[in-house]
Amino acid sequence: MLNEQKGISMTNNASALFKENENCWKTSQATHATPLIDGENYYRALHSAICKAKHSIFIVGWDIDSRIRLLRGEEEKNASAPSVISELLKWKAEQHQDIKIYLLRWDSSLAFFSQREMWAKEVWDNKTPDNVETALDSTIPMGGSQHQKIVVIDDEIAFSGGMDVSTNRWDTREHLVEQPERVGPDGPHGPLHDVQILTSGPIVKSFAHLVRWRWNRISEKKAIDYSPIQDQSNALPASWPGDFPPTMNNLPCAVARTIPFMDGVEPVQEVRRMLLDLIAQAQHFIFIENQFTTRQEIAEALNKRLKACPDLQVIVVSSYEPKGKFESEAYWASRIDFKRILENGIESERVKITYSTVTNEQGKSTQKRVHSKVMSIDDRYLVIGSSNISNRSMSLDTEVDLVFAGDCEQNKKDITRVRHDLLAEHTGRSIEQVEKIFASDDPLNRLLSDQAEYGYQLAEVSDEQFTNKAWQPVFSSLSDPEKPLIAPIQMSSGKVVGVGNPKQKTIVFMLVALLVLVLGGLVYWASHSIPWLTAENLEQFLEDTKGTMWVIPTICIIYVIAGLVFFPVTVLSLAVAAVYGPIWGPIYGMLGALISSATLFGLGHIMGERGLRKMGGAKIQAVDDKFKDSGIVGVAVIRLIPIAPFSLVNLVAGISSIGLIQFLAGTFLGMFPPMIAKGLVGDSLSKIFTNPSPETIGYLALGIGFWALMIFVCQKLARMYQLKKAQAS
Repeated sequence: MLNEQKGISMTNNASALFKENENCWKTSQATHATPLIDGENYYRALHSAICKAKHSIFIVGWDIDSRIRLLRGEEEKNASAPSVISELLKWKAEQHQDIKIYLLRWDSSLAFFSQREMWAKEVWDNKTPDNVETALDSTIPMGGSQHQKIVVIDDEIAFSGGMDVSTNRWDTREHLVEQPERVGPDGPHGPLHDVQILTSGPIVKSFAHLVRWRWNRISEKKAIDYSPIQDQSNALPASWPGDFPPTMNNLPCAVARTIPFMDGVEPVQEVRRMLLDLIAQAQHFIFIENQFTTRQEIAEALNKRLKACPDLQVIVVSSYEPKGKFESEAYWASRIDFKRILENGIESERVKITYSTVTNEQGKSTQKRVHSKVMSIDDRYLVIGSSNISNRSMSLDTEVDLVFAGDCEQNKKDITRVRHDLLAEHTGRSIEQVEKIFASDDPLNRLLSDQAEYGYQLAEVSDEQFTNKAWQPVFSSLSDPEKPLIAPIQMSSGKVVGVGNPKQKTIVFMLVALLVLVLGGLVYWASHSIPWLTAENLEQFLEDTKGTMWVIPTICIIYVIAGLVFFPVTVLSLAVAAVYGPIWGPIYGMLGALISSATLFGLGHIMGERGLRKMGGAKIQAVDDKFKDSGIVGVAVIRLIPIAPFSLVNLVAGISSIGLIQFLAGTFLGMFPPMIAKGLVGDSLSKIFTNPSPETIGYLALGIGFWALMIFVCQKLARMYQLKKAQAS
């Protein structure tokens, strides 16, 4: 009845569910396919395929870290080609000078600063020859990410799924408690589970077009045309890695994407629609393996299907412990809600949310981090992709899932074997043992019972130990949003049709409140924990640095140096105000900022457009576009709305058509009002240290309030200017 209500009928051909431009982008066929389970297998297969490449290599990822070793142990020692990805691609590019290699990586936000390689484009450009092109995608809406993970080689084979060439991804299928080789550029890490799928045949054409579309929309150097070396026959392509023979053949499949609104691109939510349609087809068993489960719409669909099909069972395999406050309050707190919705009115033996844990024979225990994104529906459908079951993956990030359909008995056996292989790993059993369990009447509960004492087991989650959900609204709105944190202006037929984000004001106010709490906590901690931080010492320091003839030259030099190293100008201005007070602090700070702006303006002019674009990639174009025909008012708007770091704006101004005097005048108009507010805040902070009292705390609160008001007013004025410019054009 449920399927009839949705307009979806159960047919012998499972692939009849696939509807292009509704729940998928393209329908096709995978002539050959094999899942690559866990990092060791994926990296080995990727290394082999790169070595065999002759024509082209496209790598699209959330991250592409130049330092990652693809091989380990004896295989790495005995390999004829380099193991480190950057050295391997350099070797390949020099070996075949006609080959074209394209690397497209997300130009990520500061939220992932500690997890990513700094200056990624510059690093890759320095490590590789000219036929290796690198681009950073900065067109993703604020709050979203470039989350697709695709590799296409010679337009004949494609890798897709949950794995990036990034830190903390490598592990073996054994997921040992102690593994000496499980170490990356940032040090050792714990067990991690992931899944990638390797395919050949007609489906590769879809991935080849997708990676080219992603590349061509942001890069001035267009990618080469689609050109497979051999025809799409049943034979294995020459670039197929020999150690990984196909385990599935001739499967109907579909590509489903999430594309957010970005630079005029029409957004699509094929992944979301596909998952809902797949769940509506389930009869007996749904297996889900996913990093995050927060999307309540998916939980509601699962619950509805469980109620409609009394024989249906559902198991979710995810991770045990969150990493940091954002995960605990955004994802683990939301998993509590997901679990509550999923289990509502359903017998406990029919649905389980689990994690994978291991104890070795020495009694040491740990939990496997699950990063994969897999779903199987009975023996009819198998999803391997990049999408988490989260709000952001359904609408805000760029995602791509590959969905296989079981149209014949062999297809069904192939899909079922993947499910059994994964569950065998998670429960410490063999595939044959799992097959016997699924031949019984109650496979779900037998999977969780009678597991081995040592090795991996599945256990039910209990997320209340990690969060009381008090901060869930704040962190969920920032870490797992459905819409951009700041939406771009949307135009249609020359008219503004959309602007802003209704949640933005709430987020700003919550961030201000959080800032006040953090500052208060730091003051309390410092006053009780740092012996030398006393009122007398600080007063003496202030007296020693004020009133000398070197004040202005010192401040100017500090601002110039800070600009050259991209040090945040806000932090520096607060420090100057703390030392020199609410009157002279802003004056000195403004003078230093103008000198720094002029210096970097000249440096940008010397470097020229080509040099700057090599340094900053796509961000240079974004800032340069803002300068075109902007004038003094336009520069003031750019200073008020932080579209790019202070230093980068100064450098790009040097190659724009705007003059130095205009630029400095606009900088003064845009920066001086906020500088006054920073002066009040910085002076209040110093007085709290030297004279902590209700009066000084009140001044700090007043200063922060005035700063927030200045930001609000300036943003309003800037938005009015933006709208006027947009409507005029």
